[in-house]
Amino acid sequence: MSAAEGSNPEYVTARVRSRRRKLFDEDQYRDLVRMGPSEIARFMEETEYGEEINRMGARYSGVDLIEYALNRNQARHFADLLRFAEGRLYDLIARYLRKFDDWNVKTVVRGLYSDAAPEEIRSDLILAGELDEGDVDELIDAGSVEGVVEALEGTVFGEGLEAAYADFEATNSLVPVENAIDRAFYESLLRGLQGGGEAVGPATELYVEFLQAEVDFLNVRNALRTARTGAGLDPGDYFIEGGRLFSASELSTLAENTDELVARVRESTYGDELDEALDGLEDAASLVEFETAVDRALLAYADRLSSRYPLSVCPVLAYIVAKEREVTNIRAIARGKEAGLSPEEIEEELVT
Repeated sequence: MSAAEGSNPEYVTARVRSRRRKLFDEDQYRDLVRMGPSEIARFMEETEYGEEINRMGARYSGVDLIEYALNRNQARHFADLLRFAEGRLYDLIARYLRKFDDWNVKTVVRGLYSDAAPEEIRSDLILAGELDEGDVDELIDAGSVEGVVEALEGTVFGEGLEAAYADFEATNSLVPVENAIDRAFYESLLRGLQGGGEAVGPATELYVEFLQAEVDFLNVRNALRTARTGAGLDPGDYFIEGGRLFSASELSTLAENTDELVARVRESTYGDELDEALDGLEDAASLVEFETAVDRALLAYADRLSSRYPLSVCPVLAYIVAKEREVTNIRAIARGKEAGLSPEEIEEELVT
């Protein structure tokens, strides 16, 4: 089934399959968790990250070098996807890559909230969306969470952030602000694709199915996180529209009982395909483990869609998610080693 109208899915998915084969496997992660930051950087020099390691090696070392190399490499690979794609496929990929505008805005907000130095904030940026380096520098220069909210007035993030800032001031928790950023991204991403504005063909239908799953799993993650902030926040207030699995009121109730939440996912359209991943959710003993299991479940679902529709946008989206997970895993290893965590503690945080 070719499901990307007026585009070139055969060529793009062939390129994506080639790159997917080069992602790190479990054996390589096991090797990395037993290395120090300098050894990790040398290991990466012999992989797909070699270009970035060599380019940045004169300016940075250790974990800083790894951070910059990871984020620059990720941005380069995603820019390549747009270079490969044509027509409707290009439009769908470009639309999805705006998630890195979401990432970068949240990164700036977190950095300013924690009084991080501008260079620390920049090391975590992934310039793969529409916001360029100058745009993000303006947000960093805003100097505070309030300044970022004001700077984003009139953008897709503006309206939701204004309302969320009042909750932030009342609770001193970033949950309302980060949720408003996510909500603005996903709701703008899905606008026109569900029940209206654009002509909906096979490519768009599969795209929406993938995005609905991402929203559902994000709602699961956010519900658990919100319920456990201790700030008296109602998970239903931070519900993101667009998924298939929950209503806001259901999520508020289920967030108080992890077993019921997992059972609800298992009974859903995802259940038959995600037995192993859902077992991981049931076995999770902490919020960190639960969030890791949620990430695994989303990656597993993306791979299932990719296998079912090999000549569509799905393999491209699955590759983007898998590449994100690789970058997140390597970053977690490098930071864990710097913090003195044991290999076993670091491995618990990896999504493989």
